[in-house]
Amino acid sequence: MTLSALPRSVPTAPLALQQDEQARVRATLAKVSIFLDLPATVIDDLARRITIRRVLGGNPIVNQDEPGDALYVIMAGRVKIVVFGDSGREVTLSVLRPGDIFGEMSLFDGHTRSANVVAIDPTTVLALSREDLERHIAAQPGTAMRLLGEMARRLRRADETIAELALCDVSERLIRKLVGLAREEGGDSPEGLVIRRRPTQQDLANMVGSCRETISRTFNSLARKGLIVPRGRALIVTKRLVQMSEPARAA
Repeated sequence: MTLSALPRSVPTAPLALQQDEQARVRATLAKVSIFLDLPATVIDDLARRITIRRVLGGNPIVNQDEPGDALYVIMAGRVKIVVFGDSGREVTLSVLRPGDIFGEMSLFDGHTRSANVVAIDPTTVLALSREDLERHIAAQPGTAMRLLGEMARRLRRADETIAELALCDVSERLIRKLVGLAREEGGDSPEGLVIRRRPTQQDLANMVGSCRETISRTFNSLARKGLIVPRGRALIVTKRLVQMSEPARAA
C-alpha cells in the first residue's frame, strides 16, 4: 500500500495510525460490490497494491478528458460526478458514497475520463491502477462479472435520468430526487425520511437539470404544502411525498 496526495490534500495519517488505517482499507475493499466474497488473502493483496489519496471538499479528484489510469474506491466522504457546459453550468450526474467505485469505464474503452469527479466533503479514495486491476481480474474472473453488473446498473440509472429529463417536469424530477436522496442516505422518523445533510437549492438544480430560481419556487411550494419539512440542516421528506412518487416510479 502506498500513500500519495492530490494538490491541496489533507496530510497523511501519523505513523502510529497506519496499522489502523490498513485495517480500514481492507474492510472498505471487502464491502465493495465488485470485490464481495473474495478470500481474505486476495483482499490483502489488493490492499497492498492500492494508493491512498485524500482530497479536501470542493477539490477535483479526476478531471474530464484526462487519461484514465486507475479505478477508485471511496473510503470516506462523498463525491459528485459532474459535467460542465460551455457556459460554465454544472450538471451533477450522481453522488457517490463510501464503498462506491468510479473511474472504471475509461479503463476498458481506452478513452479519456467522461466526467469530472469532485469531492463534496473531505474525502479519502483508494486508487487501483489499470495494471493491478487487470492482474487481479485475470486471477479472479468473478470480479469481471461483478464489474459488468455494476456498469449495467449505472447504465440503467442513466437511462432513467434521460427519460426523466425528457418526460417529467421540474416538480416531478425534484420530488424523485428528494425521495431518492432520502432513501439512499436518510434516516426514519415518524413523519417520514430524514435527509440529514440537506443539499443546497443550487445542488438540487444541478442534480435535476434546472436553474436555482425554478428549484427555489418548487421547493418552497412543496414546503408550503407540508410535503417536505426543513429542520435546521436536515430535511424531512414526508410519507405523503414518498407515496406521491410511487406511481411515477412505477410508470
